Amino acid sequence: MSDKMNVESFNLDHTKVKAPYVRLADIKTGLNGDRIHKYDMRICQPNQEHMEMPALHSLEHLMAELSRNHSDRIVDISPMGCQTGFYLALINHDDYEDVLNLLQKTLEDVLVANEVPACNEEQCGWAASHSLEGAKQIARGFLAKRSEWTRVFVDEA
Repeated sequence: MSDKMNVESFNLDHTKVKAPYVRLADIKTGLNGDRIHKYDMRICQPNQEHMEMPALHSLEHLMAELSRNHSDRIVDISPMGCQTGFYLALINHDDYEDVLNLLQKTLEDVLVANEVPACNEEQCGWAASHSLEGAKQIARGFLAKRSEWTRVFVDEA
C-alpha cells in the first residue's frame, strides 16, 4: 500500500490487525462544529473468517434498534461489506470507554431478544434473510472476548 486512499479502512493493513477489537477509525467535523466519531467494530479476523449474511443482517437490525436504548448520540450502525464487522458512528461523543460499554450493553440485549426488529417485508428489503440465533451466536462470541476489544494490532500486548 503505497498510495494513500480516500477511505480510511483501505489504508489499514488488514494483515496486521487482530480481531476482535473496537477502534476509532475516523473523526469528521461538520461546518457547525459537530463531530462524528466512526468506530470499527471488528468481529471476525479479516481474510480468515466472516459472518454469514442472515446472522449479520439480524445483528444489524438488533444493534441498530437496541443501541438507541442506551444512547441518543448514535448516527448509524452499518455492516462492512467484507462481513467481518460493523461501523458505529456517533455524534459529539468521544468517550472510548463509554462506546465499549454501549456495545456491551447492546450485545447483552441481543442475547435476550425474542425477535429481530423490523423483520418483515414492509420494513426490510430482504426479510427472508435473517437468523436470530445466528445473531445471538455472534454477539455471544464477541462478548466472550470483551477483554480483547482494546487491542487492535497483532503485536500489541
